[in-house]
Amino acid sequence: HTSVSPLPPPIRVRPLTCTETRRGDRRVVHSLGDGTVHVSAARHDATFGFSAVFDAGASQEAVFEGSGMRQLVELAIDGFSCTVFAFGQTGSGKTYTLMGPLAQSETRPAAPGLLGLMQRSFSCLLEQSRSRSSDLALSASYLEIYNEQIRDLLSPGPPCALPLRWSKTCGFYVENQLSVDFESLEVIADLLLQGAEPRAWGWGHGLGHCCGSRGRDEGVARVSLPPTWVPQPSTCPGKQGTLCFVDLAGSERVKETGSSGELSVEANNINRSLLALGHCISLLAKPRGKRMHIPYRDSKLTRLLARSLGGSGITLMV
Repeated sequence: HTSVSPLPPPIRVRPLTCTETRRGDRRVVHSLGDGTVHVSAARHDATFGFSAVFDAGASQEAVFEGSGMRQLVELAIDGFSCTVFAFGQTGSGKTYTLMGPLAQSETRPAAPGLLGLMQRSFSCLLEQSRSRSSDLALSASYLEIYNEQIRDLLSPGPPCALPLRWSKTCGFYVENQLSVDFESLEVIADLLLQGAEPRAWGWGHGLGHCCGSRGRDEGVARVSLPPTWVPQPSTCPGKQGTLCFVDLAGSERVKETGSSGELSVEANNINRSLLALGHCISLLAKPRGKRMHIPYRDSKLTRLLARSLGGSGITLMV
């Protein structure tokens, strides 16, 4: 893993919902094979190229294997900071791709074939751990960013905003963030469900009323691999590997949603955060000699992911 070449991101085409089918809506995005999609819009058609295209009938397993997730897990084991973004409009299937169906619980788990990238990655990670080392301590955290405030989704008690700090040794970090050790797929799956539940119902931010939903915040789940487990010699000796999953908020425009008042403020914060992320990624994609200052401080999301995006970071966006 001495060098990693940038590639166009994989894309997944969402099938029409039952409501859309009854309404007579038609698909406008079609896979042409060989990593290309054709978009037939009202004004003009266009064709785009990607590293991989998963059509509406693609299984969760096909997305996991075809997007490079297995390789990303191996890179995290080798000490890299790896991040997976799910990007798209509200309702485009980001959370389903990452976690599977929304209607999951401890008593009603999802069918194995419907599990998302996160569960499959953790299963792969634990399999690798058993083959490489018997003395392993993995830890996980789960955060939500809503209206530029950070909330710990694993912390018990009422929601409260946590401060984002910076130090020379750690870089950006969330103060008082809860990190939970796990050794089995069952434990990490329960943690995911525990963290997803408050996201589904929304988050009241000091005013006592709910004003967030799964499509209007950013969820960040991170698994840390201890430095003692990184095999030597490593391309990043002594570094702590991380595997981070980011369920980005919906990317729709404020004018098109018709939002006003508090919802408009919410949408503007989301767009500002996504703009900051896109700006950082576009600058990082340039050759090192042409890079300018990377403005990680423009949003809480980019500050939180600074280590994952730069340096030894490797990013996959779906």
